[in-house]
Amino acid sequence: MNAASLLKTAHAEPPHCPPPAIGGLAPFSSVDWPGQLAAVVFVAGCPWRCHYCHNPHLQTRARTLDWDDVFAFLQRRVGLLDAVVFSGGEPLSEPHLPQLMRDVRALGYRIGLHTGGIYPARLADVLPLVDWVGLDIKTSAPRYDALTCRRGSAAPVDACLDLLLQNGSAFECRTTWHPDWLPEPELLALAQNLSLRGVKHYALQAYRSAPGTPAITLPSEGTQRALAACFSSFCCR
Repeated sequence: MNAASLLKTAHAEPPHCPPPAIGGLAPFSSVDWPGQLAAVVFVAGCPWRCHYCHNPHLQTRARTLDWDDVFAFLQRRVGLLDAVVFSGGEPLSEPHLPQLMRDVRALGYRIGLHTGGIYPARLADVLPLVDWVGLDIKTSAPRYDALTCRRGSAAPVDACLDLLLQNGSAFECRTTWHPDWLPEPELLALAQNLSLRGVKHYALQAYRSAPGTPAITLPSEGTQRALAACFSSFCCR
């Protein structure tokens, strides 16, 4: 299926849609949207099973927080936080996401979105509500299916990137790097391709086996310099 077909795919809300699957809340963060002090709402549910998923407990759709409670918290933080970031899991897997974003925007917050690029049509639906997107570029296209454990997983990511570029959206591409899955020469080739397509902001996130554990070694200084030369802004996290 090509990118145009993916964007035309309908994603109707189920007739009996359960409550939003809110899997967690970070009260404040300065790293989930660079330059913004944000609360992070974690949506549970993701169809991919990436081998180095940072939040495997959010892969299954399960509600641990009520949206009313999260919304009440955000009401109390108006004027103290800049933004709300919807992360996951895969937040675009949540049928209620557009309404959740409208609720938050009505409070005066800016809206950020973290996505793996799984649902191009759903991304197109929410872009008018979103101020910034963090798009995961997990690996090179030939390696995607082995990493996500799902067939055809590179095509929707490509479609999402095209959509962000064509829309003129504020966004950052991010790659969680593990040398076994993306050797340094392939990482550099991936970054150069992103730059040629028009990506301006890129972040390399070091793989961690679990939250709070030490990161593995970052790429060599030479590779980091070469990556930085490809983009207007580049960082390692």
